[in-house]
Amino acid sequence: MNIDIIRNTKIWLGVSGVLILISLFGIIFKGLNYGIDFTGGNLFQLKFQEEVSLQKLNPVLDGIASKIPQLDSRSRKVQISEDNVAIIRTLEMSEEQKTQFLSGVEAYSNYELQKSEKVGATIGSELKRTAIYALIIGGILIVMYITLRFEFKFAIAAIIALFHDIIISVGFIAILGYELNTPFIAALLTILGYSINDTIVVFDRIRENLRRKKAVSLAESINISINQVMTRSINTSLTTFLAIIAILVFGGDSLKTFITTLLIGVVVGTYSSIFVASPVVNILEKKQSVTEV
Repeated sequence: MNIDIIRNTKIWLGVSGVLILISLFGIIFKGLNYGIDFTGGNLFQLKFQEEVSLQKLNPVLDGIASKIPQLDSRSRKVQISEDNVAIIRTLEMSEEQKTQFLSGVEAYSNYELQKSEKVGATIGSELKRTAIYALIIGGILIVMYITLRFEFKFAIAAIIALFHDIIISVGFIAILGYELNTPFIAALLTILGYSINDTIVVFDRIRENLRRKKAVSLAESINISINQVMTRSINTSLTTFLAIIAILVFGGDSLKTFITTLLIGVVVGTYSSIFVASPVVNILEKKQSVTEV
């Protein structure tokens, strides 16, 4: 495999630019579908007298949702546990709506209300802030680590690649209309770790080749290094991709946002490690050389 990465930098960055624009369009104009974890809502734990399943319960909830919009299938979350217990999360309801909801469920089967809780919007706002802080602190630590291990321009390139991955992952989840919840934040942090690991593998090979071949320029070293690790990166990503696909197919609706985000992040993260981070390093090197002259 011998791909001239640097010569086609405009193409790679152009593809990234288009994906980022599409993602920003989704985030700005379609908006993010915040789940109960962020907006607040209600949690009900019901123990039914007869056997309960998602196939039986969801049509009942869909019928009630025609009168209670907070119970819409895109907003609610339903989990079935042992002993015929259903845990239902909805957007925040009024007391009247809660009574109407519980009465509607009783038409399906008699039940015992084991738990009824309200998650306030204040907790949701705190979760948003915590998520943003986690991403910012993670980014700062990554810059410090890569600067110490390599050079500052490598750290800047890595952060640009990470922003690239996060924006596209969030944007496509917004376009798909999936609900944002705490597992979604966990998926973003996982993408950060996966992407930066792949990027560091490439950077490490670039550094090794620069040391071994003194006469080789940075651009040539980037091309040589990426072609050397390309197969490794693709095979690693493919293995991860297949595992994620299996979980997406068999994991159920509760994992849909988490797994879909990971799926997008792995693909985009692999692309950015090869076609974004390293070309950006070369661009920064050129600008540094011009400044020094």
